[in-house]
Amino acid sequence: MSEAKTAFQAGTMVIPLEKILPIRPFRPKDEASVKFRTIETSLKEIGLIEPLVVYPQKGRSGTYILLDGHFRIEALKRLGHSDVLCLVSIDDDAFTYNDKVSHISPIQEHSMIMRAIGQGVAPEVIAKTLDKKVQLIRSEMNLLDGINAEAIELLKDKPITSAALRLFKKVKAARQIDMAQTMVTVANYTHSYAKALLYGTMPDQLQTTDFMDKSKELKPEEIARMQEESSRIEKEMEMYRGAYGENSLKFNAAQRYLKRLLDNARIARFLEKSHRDILDEFREIVALEAH
Repeated sequence: MSEAKTAFQAGTMVIPLEKILPIRPFRPKDEASVKFRTIETSLKEIGLIEPLVVYPQKGRSGTYILLDGHFRIEALKRLGHSDVLCLVSIDDDAFTYNDKVSHISPIQEHSMIMRAIGQGVAPEVIAKTLDKKVQLIRSEMNLLDGINAEAIELLKDKPITSAALRLFKKVKAARQIDMAQTMVTVANYTHSYAKALLYGTMPDQLQTTDFMDKSKELKPEEIARMQEESSRIEKEMEMYRGAYGENSLKFNAAQRYLKRLLDNARIARFLEKSHRDILDEFREIVALEAH
């Protein structure tokens, strides 16, 4: 039996921030994101929990390419830090690494919050750490009450919003599972999509109809059409579910090829000189998921 390949050098290293080179710029939309504000506040309140992941830059001793931690390194710089704890990767395949990283989802965050409260941590402390209002922390303590365990399992690592999850409570358990499977298939976890699935639910699968009584947006015949259309779309999604994995593998393979292409200095210079638009597109694809 062959020995498993080690992904990182043994132990961690403290590296000056100025010696770590991000593979993509920090953009205005990143700064405005809730995720960045949460990371910045968390670092301020409790410090770094997860080390950055870097790879030694070829030809420049002591300099490293940042594979994972673009939001964290920016927040550390703004907070006045000069160095950071890092894991040093043996492989420079940034996008593959990030594709395998499981960033915390709302359901996972809820589980962590409930575990912390169960261990005696005050909601006020949690709210300050996560840069959220304490009223929001309290209101979300019952977020998963009334939601089927199988549906939660399907969505536990997905970026579904709290507002979308609350809509699940308006349908019966079997329909909750159907809705979760559909959202996973189309990779859409927004409140508006969950609302569309809710309106597309057949009457016998509803837990309550209070949302219809309050809604003045749709007429009964429009709701009936949505229910029929929703049923048809979900059947089609089931057919496409199997193709998703294959397409994802093809995309990852294309990412790897493009990265190797851009690592070739001659090719990179040619694209920079003659096809800058194509080069920019390639870089965007390679940098996907590199947060």
